[in-house]
Amino acid sequence: MVVRPQWEWQFDGADGASLERPVSPVFTTQFDAEQWLGETWRALAAQGVHQARLVHEGVQATPTLALPAI
Repeated sequence: MVVRPQWEWQFDGADGASLERPVSPVFTTQFDAEQWLGETWRALAAQGVHQARLVHEGVQATPTLALPAI
């Protein structure tokens, strides 16, 4: 069995609390995860996401990113 790395985004609202929705897809590469965020950040911001954190197998892998208000 091949184990693939898992990358996913976690999102925070305006008050800094973690959001249950929207839910990030799970990616096998950091590149794919970052590309997805680059393509969808506007839709995420419209859903109330103010910050995003990239998590690799349960551990935050990048600094928290602030999404611009639209």
